[in-house]
Amino acid sequence: MSFFEKIRIFSYDYLKCCLYIASVDRNQTVFTKKLYAKLMSDSQLLEDFLDYHGAKNSNEWYYYRELAAAVRHLSMASYSQKHISNRLSFYDLGDTTEFENDGRLTMAFLTRSLKALAPAILEEARRLKIPMPDQGFGLEEFPGITTSEMLDYDIDDADKDQQKENIVKIASEFLSISDNFDQFGFFEPYAIEDIPAIVPDKVNEVEIRRFEMLVHNLQSSFDTYVIHGGYRFGNRKLKQLRGYFSCVFHLLQMTGRLLHFYERHIFKTGYKNIYKIVQQRLSVLVDEQALLDRTINYGLYYICHYLTSGRELARDILNENIERTSIKVGIPVKLGFHSRPSLLVARIVQHYGGQVELCVGNDRFDASSVLDIQWAGGKISKENIQQVVFEGDSRALSDIRILSGVNYGEDTMGKGVPLPKELTYLK
Repeated sequence: MSFFEKIRIFSYDYLKCCLYIASVDRNQTVFTKKLYAKLMSDSQLLEDFLDYHGAKNSNEWYYYRELAAAVRHLSMASYSQKHISNRLSFYDLGDTTEFENDGRLTMAFLTRSLKALAPAILEEARRLKIPMPDQGFGLEEFPGITTSEMLDYDIDDADKDQQKENIVKIASEFLSISDNFDQFGFFEPYAIEDIPAIVPDKVNEVEIRRFEMLVHNLQSSFDTYVIHGGYRFGNRKLKQLRGYFSCVFHLLQMTGRLLHFYERHIFKTGYKNIYKIVQQRLSVLVDEQALLDRTINYGLYYICHYLTSGRELARDILNENIERTSIKVGIPVKLGFHSRPSLLVARIVQHYGGQVELCVGNDRFDASSVLDIQWAGGKISKENIQQVVFEGDSRALSDIRILSGVNYGEDTMGKGVPLPKELTYLK
């Protein structure tokens, strides 16, 4: 079978989708998950077929190939956003009014972009003399995924064995991901003219996809080892935490796809003339400023928002499930709890995320706070205390004991010494 015969086959359903999109209005209820799934699979097959035959190096076929890539990534982003809007009421995230409004704006942008791409694809297919289907799909082919009915709830949704170590691990991982995401420093929307300075230098597909993998692993661990089932019943705190990282996961999926589309297909990196021409044509069809605004001021902004707002819940769950114990250890020889020992102890506690207190007489100090430990150090020095008690998360206490065994990482002159291998995460 020839290339021309196969391009007709691999384009057929794809073009039927484009005819359908071009014929309907922008009512978002017409754009369903079933439509996005069809667009994703058909554009993926077409793009792979074209790549196999060298379309990326063909002046004649490059634009048709790039249009297929645009449809694929925008459909993937749309699928994730549609999933969020369908499931939001089950996530139990508190007041989501602003988030819902911003989500509708994002969905409108994605719909508008696909509506603009469809006629351009049809025109390019005609130019390439690809046989056109007689008509597009009908509305009945793409029903929405939701109905007014729910299936009987007749499988016990009681928690699994719920080994506490799995709950502790998952809550700790959520806190760690949340803390690491702070590197983006995103606490309010960016002015549109400032976004090109951070994309792709500071925020890019590679970084976002890395976090997507971490959150996906978190969600998989939760479903495998903690609770298997829906959002409707069971331990509300645990299911609410799952709502936080589920929402974040789908936002990361959407943001990653939009960043990929921008970086690979819109951002001016190509040096060949055909690349520049096609990038320009795509940026006319898909508004570049709106793309960046929705990617950063919706996707990234709410990822940060829900990672941050879920911290308190994650800490509550963590502290309800950690194994608690206490240890008695010596104070740093000669110099006491000055800056270095205080910082290392605080970093151990922060690493695990559970509550730990430094007990000096009847006073208790937060061992995750360098300042609190130094306040305790003043009391210890004044009262000439030689040993102190740490109480709380047994995981952190185990490492604090190891740290105390090397005089909290310094010699008697205050000079740093190598840390044991168990504490390599402090380096």
